[in-house]
Amino acid sequence: MIGVPLGLLYANAGEWLIHKHLLHGRGRNRESYWSFHWHDHHRNVRTNAHIDPHYERSLLGWHAQSKEALGLVLTGAMHLPLLPVAPFFTGAVLYSTWNYYKVHKRSHQDPGWAREHLTWHYDHHMGPNQDANWCVTRPWFDKLMGTYEPYAGTEREAKDNQRRQRLARRAKEQAAAARPEAMGA
Repeated sequence: MIGVPLGLLYANAGEWLIHKHLLHGRGRNRESYWSFHWHDHHRNVRTNAHIDPHYERSLLGWHAQSKEALGLVLTGAMHLPLLPVAPFFTGAVLYSTWNYYKVHKRSHQDPGWAREHLTWHYDHHMGPNQDANWCVTRPWFDKLMGTYEPYAGTEREAKDNQRRQRLARRAKEQAAAARPEAMGA
């Protein structure tokens, strides 16, 4: 039975390591296989207030979400040989890979849910430091490694939201002011 908590801790450590070193570390290089995360997923999420519209696509294709799903399936498959000797550990790892995809996808389809239930992941994308809060499902290893940085509900978030609202209002006003000129031309 000790395999269950060990599997959950192991999977959370894996989230942290893979996210930090592969998806962000190597992923910043456009030539890297891992670039889909930084250059597609992060851009979409920052542009669309934590929504990644690409999660509406089918997994049948070669894009960020299918690469994420393939990585998770391969991670689960790599652990299957342990099933006969460590069934509870392996079960926890398999559960963790399935849960990762499920909650990650939901968080980028429902930002309100993410802000309430996966605050640390919301903070990872929407906060000023996208090189923090590496865990998705639980913040355990971020707290252990000192990379947990709260953002949602802070004074900084309130100021950022006010700034975004001012910019949106200004853009609307400029668009409205430009419309009569375009019509008269």
